[in-house]
Amino acid sequence: MSKYLYGANIHANGIRQHFLRYGGKGQPLLLIPGITSPAITWGFVAEELAEQFDVYVLDVRGRGLSESGPHLAYDLDSYAADAAAIIENLGLRDCVLLGHSMGARIALRLGHLHPANIARMILVDPPVSGPGRREYPSKLPWYVDSIRQSLRGMSAEDMRVFCPTWTQEQLKLRAEWLHTCDEAAVVETFERFHTEDIHQDVPHIPCPALLIVATRGGVILPEDEEELKTLSSQITIVRIPNAGHMIPWDNLPDFVTTIMEAVPKEG
Repeated sequence: MSKYLYGANIHANGIRQHFLRYGGKGQPLLLIPGITSPAITWGFVAEELAEQFDVYVLDVRGRGLSESGPHLAYDLDSYAADAAAIIENLGLRDCVLLGHSMGARIALRLGHLHPANIARMILVDPPVSGPGRREYPSKLPWYVDSIRQSLRGMSAEDMRVFCPTWTQEQLKLRAEWLHTCDEAAVVETFERFHTEDIHQDVPHIPCPALLIVATRGGVILPEDEEELKTLSSQITIVRIPNAGHMIPWDNLPDFVTTIMEAVPKEG
């Protein structure tokens, strides 16, 4: 039986923010997806995590059903303020913060600037690019071309060109929802992967933090792991085998087990 409860829109940090809730019991967990992942595309992960957590999956501004448009800023400080407002508005206490890729970068900035009510952080393969650093291995045209095609209408087979290893169900869902990712928001965020420095946030991690690293894709290399560990004693690192950057799409069982084992079950 599905653990999906409902979706809702709230006014937080001055904008409309949409989220999906799963489970309803246990320690609250706020899941912040990546650069072109509306909340609904993480539903299959939330269903699993809801066995232990009260899961809230956020549509980041410019994606899904949250507010979008050229009047919004798409920088880390704004994203982090959005998530902090969600935590406060929903009354989440001792929250587990789980961020993937862009979402992990947001989580790091959130932990630095708005640490209240965050009990634990799970940082999933965050891009470690930034000023003077190695470029993020994905390329911008991959995002822009797929978004533009989705705006015209897109099938699962069309999406397979961009995500050849995904299941038919995953492809169908991404093809259905990708058009809700604002191209300007995605482009600005991608560019900021290379101009915003998350390493300044790492020494300010306010709680135990699990860094989950993909074994394929080259987003985080061994030397990056060593640098991050020197910046914060809060970090523990786990590598997920047989997985690229979209870790739960490639190896959901190990991804979920890693999180469940890392966070002690309440009660």
